[in-house]
Order: sequence, then structure tokens, then C-alpha cells
Amino acid sequence: MLSQTKDIRNFCIIAHIDHGKSTLADRFIQFTGAKRESEMRQQSLDSMELERERGITIKAKAIRLSYKSPQGRAYELNLIDTPGHVDFSYEVSRTLAACEGAILVVDATQGIQAQTLANTYLAMEHDLVIIPVINKVDLPGAEPERVATEIMEVLGFTKEEILLISAKTGQGVPLLMEEIVRRIPAPQVDDKAPFRALIFDSHYDSYKGVMAYLRVKDGLVRRNDKLRLIGHGTDLEALEVGYFVPEPTSANQLSSGEVGYIATGLKYVGECRVGDTLTTKINGASTPITPYNPAKPMVFAGVYPTSTEEFGKLREAIEKLSLNDAALSYVMEQSPLLGNGYRCGFLGLLHMDIVVQRLEREFDLSLVVTTPGSVFRVTVKGEESEKREIANPAEWPEPSSILLAEEPWVKVSIITPSAFIGTLMEYIIGTGGVYIRTDYLGSGAINPELGQRVDIIFEVPLRVMLTTFYDQIKGRTRGYASLDYEILGYRPSSLVKLEIMVNEVPVDAFARILPMSKAMETGKSLVDSLRKNIPRQLYQVPIQAAVGGKVLARADISAKRKDVLAKCYGGDITRKRKLLEKQKEGKKKMKQIGRVEVPREAFFEIMKID
Repeated sequence: MLSQTKDIRNFCIIAHIDHGKSTLADRFIQFTGAKRESEMRQQSLDSMELERERGITIKAKAIRLSYKSPQGRAYELNLIDTPGHVDFSYEVSRTLAACEGAILVVDATQGIQAQTLANTYLAMEHDLVIIPVINKVDLPGAEPERVATEIMEVLGFTKEEILLISAKTGQGVPLLMEEIVRRIPAPQVDDKAPFRALIFDSHYDSYKGVMAYLRVKDGLVRRNDKLRLIGHGTDLEALEVGYFVPEPTSANQLSSGEVGYIATGLKYVGECRVGDTLTTKINGASTPITPYNPAKPMVFAGVYPTSTEEFGKLREAIEKLSLNDAALSYVMEQSPLLGNGYRCGFLGLLHMDIVVQRLEREFDLSLVVTTPGSVFRVTVKGEESEKREIANPAEWPEPSSILLAEEPWVKVSIITPSAFIGTLMEYIIGTGGVYIRTDYLGSGAINPELGQRVDIIFEVPLRVMLTTFYDQIKGRTRGYASLDYEILGYRPSSLVKLEIMVNEVPVDAFARILPMSKAMETGKSLVDSLRKNIPRQLYQVPIQAAVGGKVLARADISAKRKDVLAKCYGGDITRKRKLLEKQKEGKKKMKQIGRVEVPREAFFEIMKID
């Protein structure tokens, strides 16, 4: 029997990066009095230093707001602040599943961007009530009429549905809060059904274990209840039950429709993953609220300490960081050039960047990160029934044994002024991408020089996006473009392993998997870059790029040479020849036992090569 909890509204805010999502959350907190004026600060829900510095949301947050309407009726508003980046799309989808409505924030100076479209379509798939809002209308460069037309033509909203606000000044926010309680429906619950709750995020607390953020769908949960995770199969006890206001506040129970947290006592967030359904251990539900599919790492890179003595410190840091990041995978590996390190798996490039910066800042480490790569699938002779998944180029099989190689492809959406269509086409098709279509947004041009805004759809291999793709897009469009992508799946490709040898020693950190047609060009670029960035030694150092034992490119770093003939003032030529031969033998011996140190800068330069 379904019923409604009439005074509860569960909603989230979706927006492109820097369109004012966290600022709007601040105004909600201020207007409802969840924090005193003296406690308010910008981006109140973004607790991590990186989030505040870069203006992005990395971890989902939930806060309970007490709102009293002009008619005197009290409401419980549960705001869930979500990450907006495509790397965290799985977490965003689970957060949307915990809500009945979403506020779509669009910048009045920029209009619809790539992640605006992606997040809106995701909200529509979950049948959420969407309230479109044009933010920053107080700015001198604001164009609310043009942006409203775009929203109406592209997303299908009417002019009456669109609200104009300024999250910074508070203009239009009281009306928006009224519209939230009027338009967004109350949660529908089944009071007689067994307890079920959807986990939309979690973090590790050193005293209480894993704190699971959840939305209660059916039934209720009390402290000390014995619970079970349907997807993972883990049994646990509710050590504490409560909600965020915005600090964690314990309560006697959480009922149907409410959003809060449970302290589980679990020691690892991987045991309590996003998207899983929580129910009672005895007479609990058997059907999850949403299908449970843990997010899989798509980008892999080697992480090594700059100094080999700091490996123990790196191991401790990664273990601590993984307590709060279930999506981070890692396995120890050893490189002849870099020593001991870890092969880490990430959800995407932003996730990788955040993890590396947190390791360096929070644990005072200096790191070397190898060129990121994706996961390839290979079918080899004798194992036709199964496909190997290869994330490390060092595991690439011999070319003669490969029957089929496949790589992941992505669909890329780039929103840009029409003046840059030509240069984008040229670059993306040159990388092996496939053009799909162009959609025109709205009916008016930004200005006569730039033309009308368009959404260009391409399909490209994921490996193309892991080097300088984003920089190229921004550079070719003078910073006007925004992009979003989604994984399509695997497609067959003619792939080879490009191996780089320094002083005749293969260096796995520089190896790449790429099409044979790109091997020669990329090999020459890598060899030339290393020749410029590796310092000269006391002996000649050859740098070679090879595929399957065949050398495609070579460059030599010339030796530092002492003038051993300086002390010879004339005399017989045989004496000079003897000194030169002795020097030659010494350099030959040094080359056999010498170890070339590759500076950190060389790795940064290598990552800039497509």
C-alpha cells in the first residue's frame, strides 16, 4: 500500500562546472537557518580543500533543511549535493535515484553546456521533476532571454517553468524554495514493506567505521538493528542512526522517505558500496531498489615515489586514501627504472588528478605518474574462449599470439560556437575519431564572429582522450568549448605495444598500446622528448622505440667527455691513442653497470605527446 509523506521533499542540484551549484546550496542553508551567519562560508558543503580550491564537488553531501512556507506550513527539505563530472556519473545516477526532483542550474552568461545536457538527460531517465533555473542574472554580461530561449528550444521547458535567480545575492531564491515544495512531489512509501534504503555515498570514520549515506525507501531503521547489504551480502549493525544539519546529528530512527546516515562499524568502504540496497537481516527484502553495478576503473596509470626510500610512505598513504575511495584500485608493481610503485585504476582523468593531488598534499609525497592508459581486451591463441583484460602494457602478449585486440570507445559531445567546427573536425578525425552529427542549440548567435552554438557528436577511442585531448579542444576553440563523454563499449582495433628502451633497458613506464599506423610517429616524438629531458651521462645513452623487437626510432644522448689529452704536450701519437683507448674501455664498463636517472620533468613532457 503506497502512501505519501506529505511534508518531505528530496531533491538535488545539477549543473555544469562553475554554474553556481554550491553557491545556491549556501543560500538554501542561509535562508532556512541551518547555520548561523557567523558560521557561513562560501561552498559550505564542500569540505575538502581541493573542492573549494577548484570549485568542483568531488563527494556527494546531504543536508536536512527545515523550511516554513509563507502559509505557515513546515517542510523537511533533503538536499543532496552531487558531483557533476562525468567521471562520477555512476554516483550521480544513484543520487538521482534517491530524489524525486532536481534543480537544473544554468549560467546566464554561458548558457547550456555539455554536462548540463548530460545531467538533465540522466535526471529525465529517472523521471525526476526538473525545475530549470537561470543563475547569475545580476552579472553585467548576463543574457537571461537568450539562455531561456535555449532552454525552451533544446530541453522543451516553457517560459513559465524557468526561474531567474542570483545565488550570490539571494535574488529569486525565496520564490525557488516555494516552487520546490509546490512542484516536487512528496516521496511515495510502503509502510508495511520490509525496510529498504539506497546507499548513495559513504565515507570512513576512524571511530564509527564506514558511514553510509542513504535514502530510506520503505519501512524504518533504528539504532542497533541488524542489517544486510543485498548486493554485497555483508551483514552489519546500525551503531548509530542520524541525519545531517549539516553536521551529523544522531536520531532514534530514520523513517520512509527520509535521508540520513548509518554508522556501520565496517572497516572498508568497499564493503558498503554506492548503489547497494540496505535491508534488515531477518525478514528483509530480497529485491534491490536499483540494480547494483559497482563502478569499474577505466583509466590506469603507474604511481611511483620520486625517491625510492619513500615507497613505504606511499604504501601507507594509498591504503589510507582507499579507505574513503572504493573506486580506487591498486596493485604493487616494480619498474627497472623507477623502482617499486603501484598500478592504480581510476574512474577517469579527473579522478586520477584528484587522487594524485591528495596523495601529494595530504601525505607530503613527491610522485611520478606514468602516462595513463585504458583497459584493453585481447584474445590469444589457445585461449579463444575467454578475453584477457590488460591494463598494464607490460602484460601485452607477443604479437604473433594475438588473434583479436579490442579497445574501449566513447561518445564525445562538444558544445562550441559554430566558427570552430572546422578545426575540431580536423583534429578529432585525425586522431581516428568518427563524426556522428551536429545539433544546433537555440536560434540566435552568440555574436557575429563566433556564430550559433552547436553540439557536435563524435565517437573516439578512449586512449585518445587520455593525453592532450582536452587541451587541444580548449585551445582550438579559444576556451569556448565544453565537453562531456560516455563509454560506448569495446571495438576491434589493430593494436601494438610501443616499447621504449633507455640504455637498452625496456622501461614499462613509457610503453604505450596504440594502432600500428601511429607507432612510427609517436615513437619518434617520445624518443626526441626523452633525448631533450634526460641529462647527459658519462657515457653515451641510446634511446630506442620498438614494436615487436623492430626498432622504429632512435636517438643518442652524447656522453660527457673529459679531455684526457690535455696533459700531452707533443710526443708520440701512440701515447695519445693509448689514453683514448683507456677512456673508451672505462666508458664501456660504465655503460654496462650504469643506471640512468630519468628526471620527473621527462614524465610530464611524455604525457603531453598524443
